[in-house]
Amino acid sequence: MDNMLNTSGGNTFLDPVKIFKQVGLAKGHKLADLGCGAVGHFVFPAVNIVGKDGMVYAVDIRKIILEGIKNRARVDGIENLETVWTNLEVPKATGITDESLDVATLFNTLFQSKKRKEILTEAIRMVKAGQASSDRLEAR
Repeated sequence: MDNMLNTSGGNTFLDPVKIFKQVGLAKGHKLADLGCGAVGHFVFPAVNIVGKDGMVYAVDIRKIILEGIKNRARVDGIENLETVWTNLEVPKATGITDESLDVATLFNTLFQSKKRKEILTEAIRMVKAGQASSDRLEAR
């Protein structure tokens, strides 16, 4: 897996393990990477952290990206990863239950949309009430 991280640009600026440690991601947690990107730079480290009792949702609007993530998960024998094809600008389109996630991430995603408020609202909807991180945002 380290080789895959290196091919995605490395961990110089956005070290997934360090970030997940800072937000308290742990075994048994549920995380959604909203706008997961082609190589799953955050998805696969999260899978390892949450373990078999946790779940990671790789969410993207591009089917081809999700197919690649799904193929890698199959090859690596990963069972706690689900891909979700959706438009984050549409409320509840992910199908992920309200307040069911411990962490939702939006890395390099918001700049791609003019509907940032809708995307943030959707992310907040899925995260359990009372969950906090240093970057907790309210969509206003």
